[in-house]
Amino acid sequence: QVQLVESGGGLVQAGGSLRLSCAASGRPFSYYVMGWFRQNPGKERDLVAAISRSGFTTYYVDSIKGRFTISRDNAKNTVYLQMNSLKPEDTAVYYCAGRLAGPNIGLHTTDYAYWGQGTQVTVSS
Repeated sequence: QVQLVESGGGLVQAGGSLRLSCAASGRPFSYYVMGWFRQNPGKERDLVAAISRSGFTTYYVDSIKGRFTISRDNAKNTVYLQMNSLKPEDTAVYYCAGRLAGPNIGLHTTDYAYWGQGTQVTVSS
C-alpha cells in the first residue's frame, strides 16, 4: 500500500504557474502508475495527466496539452504536475492517484486504488 500527500496548490492569477508535488510512502514508488485528477464541487473527478512506472509514457487530456507537464522522480518517491499558462477553468481540487494493477496508464478513477487528500488550485481572472 502507498500513502500519497499532495502539496503546491494555491491562488494564482491567470497566465501564472504552479507546480504540484505528490510525495509517496510505503511500497516502492516505481511499482505504481501515477495520475493527477481534478474535481470541482458537484462535478466528477476527471483525469488530467498520467505517467507510466518508468516515466517514459505520459498521457494528457486535450484541455491541458502544451500547458501542463507530468513527471516523476522515482528516487525521491514523488510525482509532479507543472502547470503553466493557467486559466480560470483550471480551478479545482487536484488529487494524485496511484495504480498498482498492471502497467497500463488508467484513464478513470476506478483504475486507481490509492488517493491523496487533494490540494486546491484557484486561478483568478
